[in-house]
Amino acid sequence: MTTISQRTALTPRQLTRTAERLSFVYLERCTIHRDANAITAQDAEGTTHIPSATIGTLLLGPGTRITHQAMSVLGETGAAVCWVGERGVRYYAAGRALSRSSALMEAQARQWANNRSRLAVARAMYQLRFPDEDPAGLTRHELLGREGRRVKACYRAQAARTGLTWQGRQYVPGDFTAGDPVNQAITAAAQCMYGIAHAVVASLGCSPALGFIHSGHELSFVLDIADLYKTEIGIPLAFDIAAQDPEDTGPRTRRALRDRINETALLERCVDDIKRLLLPAQADAADPDEHRDVVTLQSDGGREVPSGYNHGETDDYGPVNW
Repeated sequence: MTTISQRTALTPRQLTRTAERLSFVYLERCTIHRDANAITAQDAEGTTHIPSATIGTLLLGPGTRITHQAMSVLGETGAAVCWVGERGVRYYAAGRALSRSSALMEAQARQWANNRSRLAVARAMYQLRFPDEDPAGLTRHELLGREGRRVKACYRAQAARTGLTWQGRQYVPGDFTAGDPVNQAITAAAQCMYGIAHAVVASLGCSPALGFIHSGHELSFVLDIADLYKTEIGIPLAFDIAAQDPEDTGPRTRRALRDRINETALLERCVDDIKRLLLPAQADAADPDEHRDVVTLQSDGGREVPSGYNHGETDDYGPVNW
């Protein structure tokens, strides 16, 4: 088995950009450790090396053990770690790395804290999902009603396209096998999309909790972002997988979704969508990550001053360095 070469620790400016990462890596029944800047997955068949800077989300399934050193390198490279159920289709918890830039987080908080701008972002999210409709002037209740009807129509259309019998969305929390094959595939696709969205949200430094459509949960914004691609990618792919074979829909959906995400460059698109939603006037500007080592202090009148200085001690040339 080929391993990566030894090299010094990465600096923040050398890290792989979020849009260039792999979508996710699912591991189960193995021990995860660190070797230089890679994580290693060891089981009875041997050891696999995975460059940590290329991982968007690491999904940890049953039987996994992960060391402190492995979590350390994943944190340094900005990967998200999710603990999931067997086949990667039940979400238990997640750990997220801390981005050094607060630019998008501050923009998100400003948009979220104002009722008008929060509704404006919700409308923009709806239009991203359904570009043939104009949500201007719609209330939240009207947005939810239209979204529900569009999703139901998507289910019916995909059932007709694939020839599958559709009896409605069925999901019993904690019991993946309770649904029919197509419902199992939809659940598997949704859970994987949550992990991917969580990785992008965390690596951009946004708050997973400040949602514009969902609320009351630590991952509200993650759910908002994952839903942007539900009717375009997740649901059609789930029906395709279930139509091919009713057996093992969970693992096959996960693998097919991984390939589809990489083929469509979804991570890059997800990054761009978040930036346009939160900072529409600066969406095409430089990546906030390029300036994430800059730390300032807030002063009066919205002015920011340099940190690392004692502003109570000044001379003719400005603050005295600590």
